[in-house]
Amino acid sequence: MFTGIIQAVGHIRDMTPRGGDMRLTVDAGGLDMGDVAVGDSIATSGVCLTVIERGSDHYVADVSSETLRRTTLGELRPGDPVNLEKALTPTTRLGGHLVSGHVDGVGEIVARAPEARSVRFTVRAPRELARYIAAKGSICVEGVSLTVNAVADCDFELNIVPHTLAHTNLDRATPGRRVNLEVDLIARYLERLLTGPRPEAGEAPADDALTALLARAGFMPRG
Repeated sequence: MFTGIIQAVGHIRDMTPRGGDMRLTVDAGGLDMGDVAVGDSIATSGVCLTVIERGSDHYVADVSSETLRRTTLGELRPGDPVNLEKALTPTTRLGGHLVSGHVDGVGEIVARAPEARSVRFTVRAPRELARYIAAKGSICVEGVSLTVNAVADCDFELNIVPHTLAHTNLDRATPGRRVNLEVDLIARYLERLLTGPRPEAGEAPADDALTALLARAGFMPRG
């Protein structure tokens, strides 16, 4: 688990294809590697990767074909910056929100404009993820925990303050760039809880179950 508070910006050192997947070597930048062991997790632009080799200034991770399909990691090139965060510990300050490092999909930046000393971004999410994004809710973009300012259909707006721009790879983000998205964990589990099948109650799955639940709660007429 992670918090979405970026600890350093590293850079891709090497990308080696391995029979359909890839081995990734990342320069750790300012990330302290002193307490990182083989088997630990490091979020790399929002993607949870397992360290298989490490040095004082870098780490190596294997990236599966599934991860290559679901994220932007396969689109990176040597020298590209990546946001880095080590896995949280029981004593870590939860300054962002709970982040799993399991990317849900890839969005696209469609607009960037200055707003006072900050920058306002508009990001377009895949339609299947838009239902989980709410104004003033949390979302993880490239591993960064951010607050959603507004939502319109599949587009959502973010206000990025100067500190975040200076300490993440979002300072280079321009319209047309694809970004890793992870929606709020709570939203995903809540949907499954409310709309998933309940065989013990003989209820239908998905929208039928939600309709029945809302009817029982008095929010809509019973059938």
